[in-house]
Amino acid sequence: MIYDAELHNTRHIQSLRLNTLIRLRWLAVVGQSMATLVVAFYFEFPVPVLPCFILIGAAAFLNTYLGYTYPATHRLLPRDAAWILIFDVLQLGGLLFLTGGLTNPFSVLLAVPVVISATTLPRSWTELLGMLVVGIATALAFFHLPLPWFPGTELRMPFIYIAGVWVAVVSSIAFSGVYAYRVAEEARLLANALTATELVLQREQHISALDGLAAAAAHELGTPLATIALVSREMEKALGDNPDLKDDIALLRSQSERCREILKQLTSLSTESGDHLVRMTFTALIEETVEPHRDFGIRIELEQGECEGREPVVRRNPGVHYGLGNLVENAVDFAQEAVTLRWWWNERQVGLRITDDGKGFPPEILERIGDPYVTKRASGHGGGLGLGLFIAKTLLERSGATIIFANSTEEGKGATVDISWSREAFFMSHGGLPWSSGAESNPHPTQMDGKASET
Repeated sequence: MIYDAELHNTRHIQSLRLNTLIRLRWLAVVGQSMATLVVAFYFEFPVPVLPCFILIGAAAFLNTYLGYTYPATHRLLPRDAAWILIFDVLQLGGLLFLTGGLTNPFSVLLAVPVVISATTLPRSWTELLGMLVVGIATALAFFHLPLPWFPGTELRMPFIYIAGVWVAVVSSIAFSGVYAYRVAEEARLLANALTATELVLQREQHISALDGLAAAAAHELGTPLATIALVSREMEKALGDNPDLKDDIALLRSQSERCREILKQLTSLSTESGDHLVRMTFTALIEETVEPHRDFGIRIELEQGECEGREPVVRRNPGVHYGLGNLVENAVDFAQEAVTLRWWWNERQVGLRITDDGKGFPPEILERIGDPYVTKRASGHGGGLGLGLFIAKTLLERSGATIIFANSTEEGKGATVDISWSREAFFMSHGGLPWSSGAESNPHPTQMDGKASET
């Protein structure tokens, strides 16, 4: 579908708000300043205060410059955000060099810029930043000033301890970076998929609204066209046999009559659609869903299961119609010869099972079916991005449906999709009016015209 390609091409384009980095850096500036002052003046450890505050001041200056140069809502390109994070890494590395290197307990903060990058920037920039941090951590393991300690004494840590800290820092960077990237990526994919769902639902609702627009147009244009026809007849009588205007008046009358005929047809279509589209039986909904998929070389078999009570008659729901159509399309795509739809209803539930004779869902992705960007089935067909099934599942679940994806245990059958609603949820999802062939009571008898019992 068209939404797949568009979202696939844009889903890795992220932008980080500048104000977010500015606030995080101010927090870092305050924390670094307090740590330096406490260690230097409260514990009276020998700290190179001036060099430390030069580095802290550089961060504060950059924050001030960016805050005054750009608006708070400015969004950074990935490259620009990466360079700002690289500055943060270098500034923190400089502070750690002055205060003991990896023996400084604050060395774990080297992982913070990598985590920020993993949640907001493309993977290439995150990998580059991660390698830079690992390089700085390695250098700090060998080259650094002594850790500030009590005056007259020097705290020397064994190299094996420093090596352990290095392993811990690198492990934290790798684990937290990968974890943050995976969580953020899944959130981005889900957001893109939900956007596609809203686009599809909006499109279906617009299509459904065209019928009402046609009826409104026919009603509104009827009066001016009648006036045009009346005036043209009066002009024809007044002009008599005037050869200069007779043909023009006749053309004007013929075109106004043609417009009236077109509006009459629109009104007729609107009346017919009120019976067949706005309100339909469950069986009619199934047949309409299947019809566009019959000409693809796959046999579609319709079977009505065991039913109790009168057949439900409901208003048309574009989301449900699209969702069922997408599931049928998916079954046709992966079937070998036939797809079977079996539906049923009783006093409590309404249900539908879609079964194809393909190879079914691979076991390793069966539990993830319906998630966005699950891409393939055990078939020779090329897999899409999985947005179709996600959209169908989302729209149907929004209507109150329960959907179960499975592989059939019957010989010669492949994948099965079971969709079921409680009877109340099914009616509510289709307009909130429990229309049926007499099985359901009418809560608003004065609003009905008696046709529900005749359907």
